[in-house]
Amino acid sequence: MFAYAGRMEWAARILVGLVALIHLYILVLEMFLWRTDRGRAAFGLTEDFARQSATLAANQGLYNGFLAAGLAFGLATGDVSFQIFFLSCVVIAGIYGAATVSRRILFVQATPAVVALALVLLAR
Repeated sequence: MFAYAGRMEWAARILVGLVALIHLYILVLEMFLWRTDRGRAAFGLTEDFARQSATLAANQGLYNGFLAAGLAFGLATGDVSFQIFFLSCVVIAGIYGAATVSRRILFVQATPAVVALALVLLAR
């Protein structure tokens, strides 16, 4: 029984870390690569729109960084409450983004967070 619980806890930690890394990558895309070919391709932007919206994207990137930082803090300290809170934020933001911007957000952001959240809750 303990071996199973230990594996579940490690799987949860790995997935929480993966969600944090996804949001760190989004921070880089939105804050630093928004106007580059890579950034424009990731979000399907024209050069003109990327130029006009760069400041807004950087602000979004900062918020994604806060999500990553909260998840990393939860992992580093073992604080499951932090993990649950920030994963819930990611799920809500992912659902909202899927409804308002692109369904792809549901698969890129919300789904990994839902799976991580489920594992965190099951490992408790």
